[in-house]
Amino acid sequence: MLSSQSGSILIVDDERHLRETLREIFEEASYQVWEAGDGQTAIEQLQSGSASPDVVFLDLKMPRLDGLATLRMLHDSASWRTIPVVIITSFGTSDNTIEAMKLGAFDYITKPFNEEEVIRAARRAVEVARLGRELDSLRDQVSRSRLGAEGELIGQSAAIREVFKLIGKTAPADATVLITGESGTGKELVARAIHRHSLRADGPFVAVNCPAIPESLLESEMFGYERGAFTGAVRDQMGRFESAAGGSVFLDEIGDLPVGTQAKLLRTLQDHVVERLGGRSIPVDFRLIAATNRSLEQLVAEGCFREDLYYRLNVVRIHLPPLRERRADILPLAEGFLWRHGQERSDAPRGFTEEATRLLLAYDYPGNVRELENIVQRALVLARGALITAADFPIPLAGETEPGISQFRGAELLTRPLGEAVQSLEREMIRRALARCQGNKAEAARLLGINRQLLYTKLKELGIE
Repeated sequence: MLSSQSGSILIVDDERHLRETLREIFEEASYQVWEAGDGQTAIEQLQSGSASPDVVFLDLKMPRLDGLATLRMLHDSASWRTIPVVIITSFGTSDNTIEAMKLGAFDYITKPFNEEEVIRAARRAVEVARLGRELDSLRDQVSRSRLGAEGELIGQSAAIREVFKLIGKTAPADATVLITGESGTGKELVARAIHRHSLRADGPFVAVNCPAIPESLLESEMFGYERGAFTGAVRDQMGRFESAAGGSVFLDEIGDLPVGTQAKLLRTLQDHVVERLGGRSIPVDFRLIAATNRSLEQLVAEGCFREDLYYRLNVVRIHLPPLRERRADILPLAEGFLWRHGQERSDAPRGFTEEATRLLLAYDYPGNVRELENIVQRALVLARGALITAADFPIPLAGETEPGISQFRGAELLTRPLGEAVQSLEREMIRRALARCQGNKAEAARLLGINRQLLYTKLKELGIE
């Protein structure tokens, strides 16, 4: 498509003088230029092949076929939808401009514009067009089925390959598996992969998030109950272990399991029998897979976790390193998330610019794979071109100071009363911990190094919702 050193541009505007001005600017910068006085003429040039631009500069108000209608036709065409469109408008905040951005316009410039602004917009758009074609060429060689189907583990680092090997060795056996790693590393995906490749694959996979169930309900949820066992128990109810008959039970964040429940779990593991609340014992057939982001060895030493249960769980251990320790997985994961979450959008970006890629690789991801997925999803919403750019990423990822931190640094700290400064810092740290832990207060308390009750007290004291 490129037929000149800088690129090629189609200018669509009914003002002849403006077209001539833009042509002069672009040709001076070594772009090949075509012109059209309205949208209908532009579409005809594209259909006939007399114009094959890298970028379209498109006015909104024109006769015959206006800018929005033209943009819709470009957007709906498989052949043209990847061409970046820069809107030319007299009102940068008008409803039409907003509608154009919603339809996938790459950028807009407002009249009157200066030469530097126009060249900058052209340069960015041409880069996106060029990289998009290169990416399409690469994708033709690689099957998309490899890019992140739902529930699929993705990665190519040495660490994740070791995890794949352990899953392959462990899955056919019926041994209990303990998966360790920080929050967001993908422990449940590993558990599901073990189940999927096991001899129990046709049976159910029952997941229990231990911290998410109130302690008062945890035993009845896990082990079931008999009619009349407590007020409101009007019928017999199976627990999660019975529901998993012939399949696998996944206990997530097992380090948060109350000590009383640990004793019942130990007996269930030893005898493969559950005791429903109300007295009846029922044989159960299941495989247990557990996961934790805490050190069970430390919990045992502190008397918070039963040692005998720890040894029952720690038969086969699979550790998932944090994403910052397996950077070779960042881009395959990001590509997988981009494809997975963009499937339903015909105009979804198909990749990342070089600058965006550098930022992805440089970030430490305190929230691990889960945070990377959220970042890609957000960028998909904000991106306007064929590729995601650095500007589409959250501010911390883009290398800027995180909001709220600068006020606690340097000499400015000393300009505030001590009590106020301490409260502000506490408020900021708690908010960040909750955000990183997706609102899970137990995890946030551990991240902050305080007990859960103190966190509740601080939330009330500092007015944090």
